[in-house]
Order: sequence, then C-alpha cells, then structure tokens
Amino acid sequence: MSDLKIGVEVIGARNLMAKDGQGSSNAFVELHLENQRFNTTVKEKDLNPVWNETFYFSVNDPENIRALVLDVYLYNNNKDSFLGKVKINGTSIVPYPDSVVQYYPLEKRGVFSHVTGEIGLKVFQINDPSIKSSIPLPAIESPPLPVATSASSIRSTATSVQDTTRHVFSYLSAAFTSNKKEPKESKHTFHHLPNKTESQQPQTQSQQKPQSQPQLQSYPQANMFSGPSSYQFADFSLKETNPILGAGRIVGGRVIRSDKPITGTYDLVEPMHFLYARVVKAHNLPNKDLTGGLDPFVEVRVGNYKGITRHYEKTSDPEWNEVFAFSKENLQSSVLEVRVKDKDTVKDDCVGFLRFDLNEVPTRVPPDSPLAPEWYRLQNKKGEKKKQGELMMAVWMGTQADEAFPNAIHSDAVGNSFENSSAAAQCRSKVYVSPRLWYVRVNVIEAQDLVPHEKSRLPNVYVKAQIGNQVLKTRNVQTSTMSAIWNEDLMFVAAEPFDDHLILHVEDLVGSNKDETLGKVILPLSTVDRLLDDRMVPTRWYNLSYESEHVKDKFASRLHLRVSLEGGYHVLDESTHYSSDLRPTAKQLWKPSVGILELGILNINGLLPMKQRGDRGTSDTYCVAKYGHKWVRTRSIIDNLNPKYNEQYTWEVFDTATVLTVAVFDNSSIGVSETENGHEKDKKIGKVRIRVSTLETGRVYTHSYPLLVLHPSGVKKMGELHLAIRFTSPSVVNMMSIYTKPLLPKMHYVRPLSVTQLDTLRVQAVKIVAARLGRAEPPLKKEVIEYMTDANSHLWSMRRSKANFYRLISVFNGLFAVAKWFGEICLWKNPITTSLVHVLYIMLVCFPELIFPTAFLYMFMIGIWNYRYRPKYPPHMDTRISCADMVVPDELDEEFDTFPTSRNAEFVRFRYDRLRSIAGRIQTVVGDIASQGERVQALLSWRDPRATVMFIAFCLVSAIVFYTTPFQLLAAFAGFYVMRHPRFRHKLPSAPINFFRRLPARTDSML
Repeated sequence: MSDLKIGVEVIGARNLMAKDGQGSSNAFVELHLENQRFNTTVKEKDLNPVWNETFYFSVNDPENIRALVLDVYLYNNNKDSFLGKVKINGTSIVPYPDSVVQYYPLEKRGVFSHVTGEIGLKVFQINDPSIKSSIPLPAIESPPLPVATSASSIRSTATSVQDTTRHVFSYLSAAFTSNKKEPKESKHTFHHLPNKTESQQPQTQSQQKPQSQPQLQSYPQANMFSGPSSYQFADFSLKETNPILGAGRIVGGRVIRSDKPITGTYDLVEPMHFLYARVVKAHNLPNKDLTGGLDPFVEVRVGNYKGITRHYEKTSDPEWNEVFAFSKENLQSSVLEVRVKDKDTVKDDCVGFLRFDLNEVPTRVPPDSPLAPEWYRLQNKKGEKKKQGELMMAVWMGTQADEAFPNAIHSDAVGNSFENSSAAAQCRSKVYVSPRLWYVRVNVIEAQDLVPHEKSRLPNVYVKAQIGNQVLKTRNVQTSTMSAIWNEDLMFVAAEPFDDHLILHVEDLVGSNKDETLGKVILPLSTVDRLLDDRMVPTRWYNLSYESEHVKDKFASRLHLRVSLEGGYHVLDESTHYSSDLRPTAKQLWKPSVGILELGILNINGLLPMKQRGDRGTSDTYCVAKYGHKWVRTRSIIDNLNPKYNEQYTWEVFDTATVLTVAVFDNSSIGVSETENGHEKDKKIGKVRIRVSTLETGRVYTHSYPLLVLHPSGVKKMGELHLAIRFTSPSVVNMMSIYTKPLLPKMHYVRPLSVTQLDTLRVQAVKIVAARLGRAEPPLKKEVIEYMTDANSHLWSMRRSKANFYRLISVFNGLFAVAKWFGEICLWKNPITTSLVHVLYIMLVCFPELIFPTAFLYMFMIGIWNYRYRPKYPPHMDTRISCADMVVPDELDEEFDTFPTSRNAEFVRFRYDRLRSIAGRIQTVVGDIASQGERVQALLSWRDPRATVMFIAFCLVSAIVFYTTPFQLLAAFAGFYVMRHPRFRHKLPSAPINFFRRLPARTDSML
C-alpha cells in the first residue's frame, strides 16, 4: 500500500451565519474523501471559530490523485442546520512545502440555502511512512424517508449525475472519433518537474518529513491567432497541404487511415527511419603507443558519413555510451563499419574493427524495450580476433519515436563527419522549462532612529531596494525627527530557486550626485511569506546594519517593512495580446486542463541562404516553439535549404485564449571555434502564431506558413514552414465554461497593477527567463527569447502606429456602413426600401417589446448566414494588416534604430519634426473633442446667459409636451421627421446644430 497521504489542516471559519436562534452557532466541520470521513470538535457560541486541527487521509491509488474530490461541510450542533460547503479538486492539492493557508468562500447546498462566510484550510499531500492516517468515523445510516436529505445522499446523487454526464460525453466523443484508432501507448505529454524545495522538511506539529509527490499528468491545449481576412500577395499566403503522416493522409483536416499506421504517438509527422548505433564501452584493448598507453575513440562509418566519439587518455577500458543516428534515405552503403582507434598527433592507429550487414540489422518499433547491447570481439586487418579487445554496442533500425532520438548525434544535423563536441551539443533537440516567476511586493512603511553622518543638517532620506539587477527607489523625505514615513509599494520579479536576496539601503541624499548609506537590510527571499489572495502579511521591524564604524550608538536604526511573495498574480513575460499562459504563480490556484495541443514540425521549403559557406549560400536552421512554461527546440539541420525535422511535441492547455508561437532561427554556433561560440547571434528567419480558440476540436491542420521577416529594405519571405496542428478536448462543457471566467487570475482585479508597473515587470521577467535558459545546454540565446516573447513590441514604430490606426478604422467600418445606409434611407435613394423602413419603424413604435427580440433574431440570422463563409484556414502573419507592404524605407530605418538612437543629428531632427507634425494633428483632434464636451457643460453653467435661458425654457416646454403627449406618438413623429423626404429639407444646418455650435468652450482661456 502507498505511503502517500492527503493532509487537511482546518484552521478556522469567519463570518458564519447564526443558526441557533440566539444570534450564534455551534459549528463543526465534516471532511469527506473517498470512503473516509472525519469530524472536528464543536465550537459553541462562536461565529468565527478556530480549530487548528489536522487530519490525514490515506490514498489507495496515488496515480489517480487528480480525480479525487475533497468535500468539506460545516454544520451547526450535530447537523441541525447547514452552514456551508466547499469542494476541492485533486488538481489543487500540492506538496507540503508549497502549501499555504487559503480561505474558501462557503457555497450553498441548494437554491434556498442561506450561507455566508468562509473557511480557512491548508490542504497538501505528503509521502512519509511515519505519518499514520487518521481513524475515520463509522458510516451513519440515514432515516428511510427524511424531509431534508442528508449530505451523504446528496453527495452520492451528485456523484451519480456526474458519472452519467461523463458517460454521455464519452459516448459523444467516441461517436465523433469512431473512425480513428487510438494508439495503445499514452500521449507524449509534458510534465512539470517537481521543485527542489519538495524535499525540505516541513514544520508540523509532529516534525514529519514528507517525500516528493508523484508526477501529475494533465492534458495540454493551445490556441490560434485569428485576424480579419485581407488580400495578400499569393507568395505571402497560407497554403493547405495533404501530407501522408504517421496516421495516414490528411485531407481537409481529416485523417484517412493508412494500411500500416505508425505505432506510437508520432502520428502528426512523417515517419523517418534512422540507423542507430549505440557505442557503450570497450574492454581489454591492446596498447599501441610506444609508452604503453592507449588513447581510444570509436569511429562509426556508413558510406561517406562517419561519427566519432570523444577520446580518453591512457585507458584500455573506456566507456562512451554515445548514440549515432544515420538517416536511412542518405545511406550510401549496405555495411556499417565500426573502428576503434588510438588518438595520435600524426596518424590515428587502428586498434580493431567490426562490420555489420545492414540487411541483417533488426528493426525496433516502440513501445518495445530498448535493444540490449552486446559484446563483440574486435578483429585486426588480417581478420584475427585474438587479443584485440571487445566492444559493447547495439545497432538497430528505428524512427524518430525512438527514445534514443533526442540524445543521438544526427548525421543530418552535423554533416558527413560528426563527433561528440560542443558543436554537436548545439544541434540536439531539447525541451526547456521556464523558471516559476513570482511578484515580490515590498511595502516600505517607515524608518526610525536614523543616525546621519552629519549632525548639523537635516537628512534627506530615501530607501533603495534591490533584487539582482532590479533597483527601485522611494521618494525623498526630509525629516527633522530622524524618522521618515513613505508607505510605498515596490514591485519586483523573482524566480525559483531564489538565489538572489532582497537588499534594502537607507540612503541620505547629501548632494546632487552624492549619497551616504545610513544602513541596510538583507532578506533571503526563501524566508518571505507567500500569499494567494489579497490578505495582508504582518509588518515587521528590521534593524539596520552599518557598513562604516563611525556609528557607535548603543541602539540601532529600524526599518518598518511588509514583504510578501504574490502567488495570486500571473507574471507576464509575454505580450498580453498573445500570451501562452494565463495561470497564477501558485500551483494551488491552477485549474484542470481543458485539452491537448499537439504540434508536428514537418519541414521548411524554399529557405533563403542565411550565410556563405565556401562559394555557396546555405543555412543551419532549427525551430523553437513556446507555449506556457514549456519551450521546445528541434535539432539543428546544417547545410540544407529544405530541412526535414518531423518532430512532434505536446502541451497541456488550460485556457483557449492563449497562443502558441513557433519560430525558425539560423544557428550561428556551427562552423565557429569554441572560443568564438556564443558571441554570434542566431539570425531570425520568421515565426508563426497559432491561437487555440481558432482551432476546431479534433481537426488536423496541415499548412505551409510563410516565414515573413521585416528587414530594413522591406518585408521578405524567407521560406515556408510546414506544420501539423491538432487540438483535442475531452469535455466540450469544460471548454465552453472557460469563456465565462475572467481572463487573468483574481488578484489582477482585486489589487490591480498599473500599466506602467506591468510593462516594467514584463521587461524584468523576460531578462530573468533569458538569463536562466541561456545557461542551459544547448542554450536558448537572449535574442531567441526576445524574438519569441516580442520583448521590443512597446517601442515606437510609425508602421505599427499606422497599422493600429487602420485596425481601428476597420472596427468602425460597420458603424460607418450603417450610417451611410441610413443616410440613403433619409434621402429616399430607393423609395421602396425607405417605405419598408417606415413601416418597420411604425411596428416597433407600436410594439416596443419587439425591439430586442428583433435585434437578437437579426444577429442570429447573420451568424447563421456567415457560417457558409467561415474561415477555412487558420490566420497567419498578414502583410496588409501589418502595413508591411506600404512602408517607406525611412520608417523602417527608424523602426530598426537602437534605443537610444545611433543615427546622426540630421536624421534625428527630420524624424523629430515629422513626429511633431503628427502629434500636432492628434493634439487638434483631442482639442476638438474637448470643446464639444465643454459646450455640453455650458448648457446649464450660465457661461452664456442667453443660451442657458433658451435651453431651460426649451426643457420646460419639452417636459410639458412629453407629459401630455403619448410617447409612441412623439417617437413616430421624430422618426418621420428624421426620415422626411429631401423636398422638405434645407441645405443649411438645422437650428439645434446652430445653437450647439454657438455655445462657448474654454479654448479662449488657453494660452
């Protein structure tokens, strides 16, 4: 039986409803999990009871912990009255080190229940055999026909309803996918790795030590970016393809099953066959040097392709454990030759060799176990096998579904001659995990008993806070009491594990550029309280430490702070318009996934050369995909303008309003020395954004996306990226319910951050992610992170400004069209249409209750009609919407300019004058809008006495008319007056417009 247990610490409840008839309640808590039930003690006459009692539930199946549901019920005095309930899903149960106290609002049992208040719980999972499960209460049989149904019966009824609903949706899902064969093995799903802090010892009453929790499996999803369709050049358009993938041919997004589908989960890529050679180790190799030593390495050769392992010095029993992969379509020989050589400065000596006939090599198909390596006796040039040593290795045929594929050294990734070096490490495919980011809120309240260096002057004090490279300051406060009050919030970004400390300096501004430190405080972030909601952590006083020895007072200066790690926010490291993750930092607040997003990166066609190698142009490309915390990088394929990757990845999707980003880069680390490696930047080739909400469930999208990049010379197509995308969701109801929930976590609305704070924190978050992933092997360089997250999208660009203005105009095009149509109605361009509009208007005036039904029915019919013209292809980068096809060279030069500028004074002056001209027009428009609003205010302000008298007289007459005349008659008269025939119209403006334009504004008061 498993030692995993679920602990529930019942802290207390607040603001409960009085149920005993005397303005109070005798509350107790009842906990239910699977077939176990526990009760707390009864707190009499207390609407804010405190228990602080801990219970441990045994878990029969740790693999199914996410499906568990913890039910918490509050009753009054032996279940006389119901006080509320809480339901906690297994996905919210985290390991003990990550658990914190959380207050849950109490829910009603039924429609007529009256419930108020909230209950504080600390729910966690712990794996320690020394902790014994609590003894559950015996089951209690309820009366046969009670008036009020017991909680257990209600819960069992709800469970049966949920099971029935689950079976219905499973049946519907099976009906829609009846033509698809499900693979036998599980999906290739990415799992979040457990934190290092999970092995720390928790501080409980019994000082128990929990173990790390088992990995939790969930289902991913992804989103597709949609935009208005517009005309583009054919070369820049999206192209639908019908490739033959592992599951069969894709036609119109549906899979036509092949006779021999690929085994495993790689059904969104073309099967690629490789010859794998695993070199494990050697034994009893003979000495070749004159000194009696041996520096062995292995050379694996197939035709013109050869792979070389690293060499060891002075050993006869080396161990390599390296895998080489040769693409089957490039094999030029039917023999695999393996040679063990002795490294020498002049010429490498051959120790022994092996030969394998490729026709006899076995084929391995996952989920078969890995092929066991065997010992082979080496033979010399004469064919003798005596005293040549032995080599352990394995040779087999496989596909990219083989588990050796990610760590293998590929012939198409390194070239004809490849070895295990730093260049080979730069070419491997890898999966990266972004660090978990936290917002750090530092509330600087006050400082007391400050000791300035100069007693003769009043100190001008401020606090400087620093975490890593982030530095923020409070305002300056000049004080005569040696105490300063700020009460300011400073926000930082920190990443787990918390290597940096929070350092606060109290500075005295002595001169314009001179500061003196009055003391400092160093706080390790690992000791800071973590919050999940808007509660306030207690404030604390910290003694300042002095860096100089001149302070000899017996007392110490103090700094009053409130510091917390905010886990209820989502730390934005991407643009909010195409963010790939919207979950809060704290894992306890994560909701279950709603589906899975699968991405197959197939190939790139028509790639433009990115570098010169010899006398020809070539490219060494790799792809990077990001969604949520997971980054993936394909292997680098060198010297190929039509690379084939055929790699498949999977993500869990928690919100359909998120975006998957795929980008292509040219690897600058190929062909450079190890000393120069890292100094050259990887060149961007293009990227694609895919919004999950635009993808149909279960459909396979196979398209060639144009890789468009904006250069100083204009927009350029670098090639076409061929992708296969599929989004699946097990429950349509859960996916639809997400649309009714807030986009961001609760804390963004309860305690919102300003736009300036979010922009500043986003820049810092991108720097932290780039620094962490840049230290991986192979690294994701800084330019890759910035390009994937659009780190520079906030900088000024004339092209983007024009694009956003045209987007705004396109949004109002519908209103403009309606206004134009109504103008034609009023001008009687088509008398029949105008007459019908009059009839419809009279019907709506006589029957006003038909206005809203008619409007909604009209929109329903428009939606049904537009279904025929719905987008058949996913949206992609649009040059027309981006205004990239009409941009002038000078605007592009300004967009690619550095910040601050690196251009000469003439260019800067010209651009500044142009910006002043545009700003002047915007200034005029804003002034005109303000003038119209001030004229409205002038109607009753008596700034123009005659206009105000006329308006209040008009108001009095209008009140009498509206009071004495039926409203329907007035509405009909007003409608007919507005739509009157042109014969009864004047070309001059009407009297109300003339009156409004004569009202005064405050423009005459401006300088």
